Amino acid sequence: MISAETRTLDPLTSATVTVAWVLVLNKPFYPLYVWYLVGSGVQTSLASLIATPFFMAIPLIARRSSLAARVALPLIGTLDTVFETKVFGTASGTELFFAACILLVALSFRPGEAWWQRFAAILVFVAFVFSRNWIGMPIHNWSSSDLSILLNLNAFAVASLATFISLRYAGIARHREPGAADQ
Repeated sequence: MISAETRTLDPLTSATVTVAWVLVLNKPFYPLYVWYLVGSGVQTSLASLIATPFFMAIPLIARRSSLAARVALPLIGTLDTVFETKVFGTASGTELFFAACILLVALSFRPGEAWWQRFAAILVFVAFVFSRNWIGMPIHNWSSSDLSILLNLNAFAVASLATFISLRYAGIARHREPGAADQ
């Protein structure tokens, strides 16, 4: 019998873990980008690191439950996006990361996991509507030129992340796991 700690991850879960590690490794650079490109609000931008341990937990979750890891990544990303939208404001373009979360939802599930996929997609959309309409003022008072720089930075980051996700999940079959029941 293979233990949960030593089993090999299936291709979908392996892709999920790879994306989680890319996010973990890139998170520390965001405040540096803010410092270099914007110059103000650097201390506030350090709040973007809060989600890092949650993304780091995904590889551990994956060893126990493939489905839980594949659900966790877009949901943690969604909560992180709501939080960062509160920190930086809607004009900063942080809401664009919801697109990457939806892309993960679209690519991370098998046919028998359609209800999990629907739940995750609806949750991402509800979080977007919440952030768009009720998030309130950002934590830091960014100038319009700061927000323009942040919008460009976040648009580039989302395009890069979406491209990486697409390349990483390319060609992965989304068949049922042996013995998996429809959910």
